[in-house]
Amino acid sequence: MTAFPSVARVGYGAMQLFEGVSSDDATAVLRRAVELGVNHIDTASFYGPGEVNRRIRAALAPYPQDLVIVSKVGARYTGEQPIPLAGAQRPAELRAAVEDDLRQLGLDCVPVVNLRRMDVGPGVRAEGDQIVDLDDQLAEMIALRDEGKIGAIGISSVPLDVLRRALPAGIACVQNPYSLLDRSQEEMVDVCANEGIAWVPYFPLGSAFPGFPKVADNLVVAEVAAELGATGSQVGLAWLLARSPNTLLIPGTRSIAHLEENLGAGGITLSADAIARLDALTAPGSDPWAHGVESFLEAPNA
Repeated sequence: MTAFPSVARVGYGAMQLFEGVSSDDATAVLRRAVELGVNHIDTASFYGPGEVNRRIRAALAPYPQDLVIVSKVGARYTGEQPIPLAGAQRPAELRAAVEDDLRQLGLDCVPVVNLRRMDVGPGVRAEGDQIVDLDDQLAEMIALRDEGKIGAIGISSVPLDVLRRALPAGIACVQNPYSLLDRSQEEMVDVCANEGIAWVPYFPLGSAFPGFPKVADNLVVAEVAAELGATGSQVGLAWLLARSPNTLLIPGTRSIAHLEENLGAGGITLSADAIARLDALTAPGSDPWAHGVESFLEAPNA
């Protein structure tokens, strides 16, 4: 995990720092995160679009020397509901997004950039000219790395076979949906650990999509949290950290109180009994996105 040489295992995802939050409040959250030891911030030029990047720059530049800013390319902002994104998968679009990151963040090089494909998880799917061969995309990412515009390449929203195809390019991290209630990526976690790749799950506490359960609402999670004097969210995050040593978390929030709660998960140690009870909630390999909302909610462990 050379792209993340010394980052704290609980970082911060900045996606929420746009709608419903003032620039002053965004600045306060970002500065508090850094004060508390966060040195891994996840963003994208299509968050806002561009406003989240600009708020990060306004709050934190000149950046702390140890801060690793991670962005992603492969989508563009549309503002449509319920998913305000569309594909931007073509090589020229990937390059343009990196240029946007550099300008908006005020950087000469983005430390890590994820290629966000549209192969797994919820959201938009690539259609028409947005169906682009992985090799063409990676060639552009490698060129950007060779030019010094990005430091390392990550990959997001991909199945295991796509990761394996991408490995020769040198992959620093993988971002896929994964949580106590979504263990569809179980084998991916182990492959990343074996390859020395950082595993950075998104939706770590369950999906924001309507109808899908939240980790903190689960009764077993609540029981474990009560025993530890913790919150359900902290237990869900602590389980992810315990699952594999290569896991890095980027929970997002607009609230300083929730930020502090999330960071507190890094200090929680789950007993073997607690882990066994939590492990039993969802079968490894189960994929909530493979079924309709109704069938998932009817499952015994939902």
